[in-house]
Amino acid sequence: MDAIDRQILAALQEDGRLSLTDLAARVGLTLSPCHRRVRELESAGVIEQYRAVVSPAAVGLDFEAIVFVTIARTDPKTVGAFEEGVLAIPNIVQAERLFGDPDYMLRVLTADLTAYQELFDGPLGALPGVRKLSSTLVMKQVTGRRALPT
Repeated sequence: MDAIDRQILAALQEDGRLSLTDLAARVGLTLSPCHRRVRELESAGVIEQYRAVVSPAAVGLDFEAIVFVTIARTDPKTVGAFEEGVLAIPNIVQAERLFGDPDYMLRVLTADLTAYQELFDGPLGALPGVRKLSSTLVMKQVTGRRALPT
């Protein structure tokens, strides 16, 4: 990956809807080589996907919690079942497996505290292998979803 590839990545992270013509102009290439580079970045898995970033508040998801999960066992069967369960709950918008204790960190969005309590007492608590759930409420999002450094 060279400096031009990094410029392409920076520009697309800033605005994924850039036309190839505009992208080429931004990075100082003609259309054909720019298109080739973008295809190569996609094929190599550097660019994983394109999508819209939706404001949670605009769609009624005003309440955010970080949930720390300790599971009873970390054998492959328990871990696999837990992770499948996490994927089935759409309110879990981010899930990270951690080293040490706790085992997982989940970012959860709901409409309000009541909806969160129902999720916590229901689907979250019923996830396979859960030994302990601990929540902290998000006061303020400081950085939002940032572009990766290029």
